[in-house]
Amino acid sequence: MSAEADPTEVGARPVLSVRELYVAYRSRHGRGRARARAVDGVDLDIAPGEIVALVGESGCGKSTLARALTGLVVPTAGRVLHDGVPVSYKSRALKACRRGVQLVLQDPTGALNPRRTVYEAVAEGLRIHGRSALAGFPDERAKVADALSRAGLRPPERFFDLRPHQLSGGQRQRVVIAGALVLDPQVLVADEPVASLDASVRGEILKLMLDLRASAGLSALVVTHDLGLAWNIADRVAVMYLGRIVETGTVEEVLTAPQHPYTRALLSVVAVVAKSGAEPAILTGETPDSAAIPTGCRFHPRCPLVASGEAERLGVAGRCLTVDPEPLPASGRHAACHAARDAARPAAGVP
Repeated sequence: MSAEADPTEVGARPVLSVRELYVAYRSRHGRGRARARAVDGVDLDIAPGEIVALVGESGCGKSTLARALTGLVVPTAGRVLHDGVPVSYKSRALKACRRGVQLVLQDPTGALNPRRTVYEAVAEGLRIHGRSALAGFPDERAKVADALSRAGLRPPERFFDLRPHQLSGGQRQRVVIAGALVLDPQVLVADEPVASLDASVRGEILKLMLDLRASAGLSALVVTHDLGLAWNIADRVAVMYLGRIVETGTVEEVLTAPQHPYTRALLSVVAVVAKSGAEPAILTGETPDSAAIPTGCRFHPRCPLVASGEAERLGVAGRCLTVDPEPLPASGRHAACHAARDAARPAAGVP
């Protein structure tokens, strides 16, 4: 995490929240009327000026949660709250919410229309939201130029008439970010924002996001499978597995002292950890089908503690197989693991 990042205001009302959020789809592979539970009971808060990293394997539900936050997916149950107000999925209300919560997609090449200029791509949001989105700027051109400058494309006029194929990968991603910034959002929801970029460009985009947080108090949810990225940019980390957040805490808490065996397995193969000589924790088997989530702890079929007999020694094996840990609270330090919760009880003074 950047040492220069301003701390978020303690006790501030979250700018974006989810409460008991579920998103289910009809599954082609499920039996009968089984539905795939892509998001299966999630509570999460994002404070003003806070960057939260949502991490986990591919297929764990991260992108579905991101799309639910921006109104691209309608939740099956639960609520999304923007500034404490439940988001309505009626067109007029959703349009207002999207002005404050903007999505940055993973692939900038796919996100930009190859036939449209940079100017047209960035100005699209202004044209949808009308003159109120100019926010004191004299005209559309000035607002687009400001957004491009804030995204690091200077002088902005040089980029107005260019098309995506005339830009580098990093420049295309900056155009996508400028298209979000032009509406002065409170929150960016960035889905793998640097996954398709070269290593040198990744650092530039991450620095841009930190600079935007420092200069404008911008909050962000960064969806990633890269724990190294989370360490460098996030204030807080939420680890997701099979539709549910299984561990959450500050970036230092989660990445230096993980409590959930899934988090420990993810960390064990990170390059920095691997160099320490510690044996990587290789998870066996495939992630279960989200239309047939296992009973008990959803991670138990792949859990090293269960496989090694450590859960039996700790006296939690029966619960691992039969008792589903409750969804985690929206903030604070928590892990959805019976072994971790038992270990924490004496320190917390719980009988």
